Amino acid sequence: MGNGGEASEIYIGLGGGGAADGPRQSLVLKRANRHGLIAGATGTGKTVTLQGLAESFSAVGVPVFVADVKGDLSGMAMAGSPTAKTHEPFSKRAAEIGDGDWVYRDNPVIFWDLFGEQGHPVRTTISEMGPLLLARLMGLNETQEGVLNIVFRFADEQGMLLLDLEDLQSMLAYTSLHAADLTAKYGNVTKASIGAIQRQLLTLETQGGAQFFGEPALEIDDMMQCDEQGRGYINILAADKLMASPKLYATFLLWLLAEMFETLPEVGDPEKPKLVFFFDEAHLLFDDAPKALIDKIEQVVRLIRSKGVGVYFVTQNPIDVPEEVAGQLGNRVQHALRAFTPRDQRAVKAAADTFRQNPTVDVARAITELKVGEALVSLLLADGAPSPVERTLIKPPCSRAGPLTPKERAIIQSISPIEGKYDTRVDRESAEEVIAQKSLDAAATANEVAEKGREEVGKRERKSTSIWGKAAKRAASAVAGSAASIAAAAVLGKKSRSDPMRNAATSAAGSVATDLGGPMVGRFVRNLIGGLMR
Repeated sequence: MGNGGEASEIYIGLGGGGAADGPRQSLVLKRANRHGLIAGATGTGKTVTLQGLAESFSAVGVPVFVADVKGDLSGMAMAGSPTAKTHEPFSKRAAEIGDGDWVYRDNPVIFWDLFGEQGHPVRTTISEMGPLLLARLMGLNETQEGVLNIVFRFADEQGMLLLDLEDLQSMLAYTSLHAADLTAKYGNVTKASIGAIQRQLLTLETQGGAQFFGEPALEIDDMMQCDEQGRGYINILAADKLMASPKLYATFLLWLLAEMFETLPEVGDPEKPKLVFFFDEAHLLFDDAPKALIDKIEQVVRLIRSKGVGVYFVTQNPIDVPEEVAGQLGNRVQHALRAFTPRDQRAVKAAADTFRQNPTVDVARAITELKVGEALVSLLLADGAPSPVERTLIKPPCSRAGPLTPKERAIIQSISPIEGKYDTRVDRESAEEVIAQKSLDAAATANEVAEKGREEVGKRERKSTSIWGKAAKRAASAVAGSAASIAAAAVLGKKSRSDPMRNAATSAAGSVATDLGGPMVGRFVRNLIGGLMR
């Protein structure tokens, strides 16, 4: 179905327990942004179901984001093979459900990795993450979170950019020096609280958090691309190593959802989603989460639907997802559960109660009897009502069920549409450098005062360049750069679109916006995301 999106639904499997006359179970694309749940015990076929859904969305022109927790979803970049051990069960299943469209094929894939080892690095800045998510990531208490908020406000007022962990460490030390002044203005800022935050930052750094913060920061549009055939790119986050830091994993995905909500325009209910987001190991998002955070997660899930984003939680146990969030999940695929413990039995009952009943299906009994690759399925119909639950044989994927080799991954990476964009870290002037320069200037000024006297020193220009001076310098650089571009274009026989004066104005304005915008733009964006999380 590489038709770039002409289809109105995607096929999931055959209902009626696989009977030849069973009802086809298809997900209506117009209802795919009403979110979903894929649940089931280990080894029951959740990953294969996720893989089949992801490649089906891609085939109709819908980009996909998925976290590869076990390392076996990378195979979606390659077509399946008749020599693979999965060929016999997959081909048998395709024939069993009458899937005449089933044929091995690859998918367009972009690999991402917070550590930059198995894909393009994923970064954001400290400012974009904001104090509320950072506080959750570091496990701060309420008092420490309050101090962290003050640190961010102080950085805004001083016009200091917080881009990476070094910036935040420098800003914490700088705040400690001004604790008395800040206490009078904002409330108690103790060195003990600042020290506790600094220790948590060190812990975060040892978990690999330093890789996540910095520039160039991720642009959401790069995850929402289609290839030349109209197929949506499947964005695969290498999460096998990341799972060693579960709180970093969960907070990153929550930040990514919030970033999408803040970035994407309102589209209502489109004919197909703008992007589908699979949240694997969803229980990590909700473990130990306070009620206020769960309420806001529910709010984000509910509101992001109007941005055209469908969120699908993948978890072993359906009761891992709180009721407030589960109530937003209209499309459900429930694989087998094992009712060995009281918690398992509660899960079976909870799953049975969430389906629209079908008189021909004993849901509570069927959940414990389902075979691998079989599930109870209820999907939203075209009118928005859930379909009666059906015992369904899930269709097999068309791509490889298993990981790529390192060589195959490297080849896919080399032809990525964003190859080279994020691979090199950029370290521009930010809080760490500004504070270091302030310290040097203060020491130099103290020596000058001792030698020349305060009155004489007061007559000279300030040592640290003002934001307006920086703007003028960058404008001059922009003019020179544009002139060089025009000259190069002339040599190459091309017409340059570069406008030196416009570039100078843009560069100057951008400089002022960057340096002066701390207390305005940065705070506005963080409040927008932080308001959702608070």
